[in-house]
Parts: sequence; structure tokens; C-alpha cells
Amino acid sequence: MKKLWIVALIAALSLGALAFARKPVDAGQGGQCVQAGIATLNTLGLFDAATKKQIDYSTLADQDTGPIFADLPEGSNLSLGQVVSLHATNPSLFAWCR
Repeated sequence: MKKLWIVALIAALSLGALAFARKPVDAGQGGQCVQAGIATLNTLGLFDAATKKQIDYSTLADQDTGPIFADLPEGSNLSLGQVVSLHATNPSLFAWCR
């Protein structure tokens, strides 16, 4: 039941992020990017940590080689909602969305 609630929350966050995105993103493309990000977290065994804001995304970020193409300061522990929003507004930041 808890997993179902989390999936529903993620879906709601992704729809909300798409609705309020500053940059227009095709809903299908943005949704696929979000799904790819969730799949990546699951594959890496990081999904539970992401839901608890326990991932320092700077460890996954490199402007030139990715997989997150950004320069993030150490201690970039973003909420899952923030990460979902970034997938919708800036999909080019993520290797799995390119």
C-alpha cells in the first residue's frame, strides 16, 4: 500500500510540475523523462533514499560527462519533488532524458 501511495504522489508531482513548468515541455516527453528518472533511481537502488531526501545529487553531477549535466555544490540533497520538477522543466540536464 505504501508503494502505491508513493507512486500516486510521484504521478501527482510530475503532473503538477508539467502544469507549472516555466519552459513549455511536451507532456508526453516530460512524462517519459520523469519515468526514466524514477527507473534510474530504482535501478541504482536509490529510490527510497530519494524519497527521504538522502541523496547528495552533486555526486551524480558533472557538466561534461553527466549523468546529471550540472554543476551542483556538495550537499545538494534535493527533495524528490524538486528533482521531478527539474525533469519536467530542464530534461536536458539528465542523460536518460536526452
